[in-house]
Amino acid sequence: MSDQTYQPTLSQLRAFVAVAEYRHFGTAAVRMGVSQPTLSQALAALEAGLGVQLIERSTRKVLVTAVGVELLPQAMATLEAADRFVAAAAGSGDGVVGPMRMGIIPTIAPYVLPSLLPQLRDDMPGLSVHVVEDQTARLLDSLRAGVLDVAIVALPADMHGIVEIALYAEQFVLVLPKGHHLAGRTDLTADVLGGLPLLLLDDGHCLREQTLDLCRSVDAHPDTAGDTRATSLATVVQCVAGGLGVTLVPEMALDVETCRGHLDIARFADPAPGRSIGLVFRGSSGRSDDYHRLADVVRASR
Repeated sequence: MSDQTYQPTLSQLRAFVAVAEYRHFGTAAVRMGVSQPTLSQALAALEAGLGVQLIERSTRKVLVTAVGVELLPQAMATLEAADRFVAAAAGSGDGVVGPMRMGIIPTIAPYVLPSLLPQLRDDMPGLSVHVVEDQTARLLDSLRAGVLDVAIVALPADMHGIVEIALYAEQFVLVLPKGHHLAGRTDLTADVLGGLPLLLLDDGHCLREQTLDLCRSVDAHPDTAGDTRATSLATVVQCVAGGLGVTLVPEMALDVETCRGHLDIARFADPAPGRSIGLVFRGSSGRSDDYHRLADVVRASR
């Protein structure tokens, strides 16, 4: 039986929403930035206070109970309302102020943040940004669960309830070992990728999927069967410099990743393949104006 005087804390509600979203206590704890015992205690306190079981635990799986499914939308709505309350209080002065948890994918973060963070300090001095770098799928899961406020990812996100703001488009450039026979070309077509030893990021990176989609669109069949695996664009490019293959690099990353030499590049003829980058947030957040202002700052920092 529930205690009619019980009032759940926001931390307890966030614990419930995170566990319901990820169906894994360890993952939910990491996403919330707390220890797993802390997360478990918060959830247990919530269930005890409400007098209901929200999550069914076993050694093999985590399930949301029927009551949990019924209460989950209300828990999320409560968290959204709390966020709107804080945002409204923060916005009572001039400018966007207060904390903002921003996710960003690894093929954007190192190239955008050096200019973006100083720009944010200048344009939004009252804003306290917390950056989380991760792959797209996990960022979108965290965004939907309320663990993140916004994310910068490649579009489209294609997720219900998520609003997209287009930021910029960038072309892909073919990075080659020094002296490669394609070096310096500016008239490439995507079918040139067929048969090339194409190095890709590891599974889960959207740049990998974008590259493979490009190959499929022209029925190109690159050689991607090697054992070389990398989780960062910097590592892939250095493998190219070492003669292990070629790769596609987004325009924004080109100067940073090719500055150490032993590399050549080739460009595609218009319309060159590329990707669209955008800022995404929950449509229910109530901070659309803030996020559109943030998008303007991101564009200005490029």
